[in-house]
Amino acid sequence: MDILNALVAFLNYVVVPATSYGAELALGALGVTLIYGILRFSNFAHGDTMAFGTAITILFTWWFQSMGITFGFLPTALLALPFGIAITAALILVTDRGIYRFYRKQKAAPVIMTMVSLGVMFIMNGLTRFIIGVQEQNFADGPRFLFTATQFRNWTGLDEGLAIRSTTVITVVTAVIVVGALFWFLGKTRTGKSMRAFSDNEDLALLSGINPERVVMVTWIIVAALATIAGVLYGLDKSFKPFTYFQLLLPIFAAAVVGGLGNPLGAIAGGFVVAFSEVTVTYAWKKIVIYLLPASLDPTGLVQLMSTDYKFAVSFAILVIVLLFKPTGLFKGKSV
Repeated sequence: MDILNALVAFLNYVVVPATSYGAELALGALGVTLIYGILRFSNFAHGDTMAFGTAITILFTWWFQSMGITFGFLPTALLALPFGIAITAALILVTDRGIYRFYRKQKAAPVIMTMVSLGVMFIMNGLTRFIIGVQEQNFADGPRFLFTATQFRNWTGLDEGLAIRSTTVITVVTAVIVVGALFWFLGKTRTGKSMRAFSDNEDLALLSGINPERVVMVTWIIVAALATIAGVLYGLDKSFKPFTYFQLLLPIFAAAVVGGLGNPLGAIAGGFVVAFSEVTVTYAWKKIVIYLLPASLDPTGLVQLMSTDYKFAVSFAILVIVLLFKPTGLFKGKSV
């Protein structure tokens, strides 16, 4: 019985939250890896793109709620999500036309494009804070739990409870649908194949008659969608605060680099590697250890390798280790 209680505690405090967080990081890393693979620069503005898209979605969510429009048992934010994607895509396309396009025509080095994205990041960060403010926003509505820990204990008779939040299920299901749709688009449609060809060999793609501006436009639209969806899912699962999304840039880049920059499959794997690493290292294992060890060996401390305040240090350590020993990542993407 103690082993089952330890297993349930492990699922409740490690596996379930890490799976949800990993899905969110995977979607964010997909956007980063698409930009790096097709436009060939590291987009430091991606985290704030997520924040902007989420902020716009929240505004539409509030508007719908004020009119009494809901999405049934699902969060109203999912109904507002297409509007957030559309406005975010419009902003990114305007940014590309006004800023990135100039440097692209000049064939600027990737490091220059990266520094330009840094400037865009600060502008977008300020714009997001101006629109929605700097305070924390909780915008999830509808049922909070698929089932609660108390219900689980009543069903099983175990001492430990397992709670599955509705936002966790929504996050994982949405991520699976989005990833499936993206891989179908890249592998089956003419535009998707053009993007892959452009990524593999730009000069050969141009000789084949592929329109580079169309490839760039479609790439930015997909990235806007991925960033907004990832940001909204993260906000529903936790809460929304603009500065949090700036901090998320580190684990997202770590996930993209771990999987292999430019490799979409690697971005997904990297998201879960980083998420499980962060949660595992920062979780206090005392409760599980008590179940597994004799009472005479019960620990007095939390059995925690690192405080949750330093969870981003785990991402940074992973990023450094991968760059030092395997810069092409697990799935052999482009080297940094």
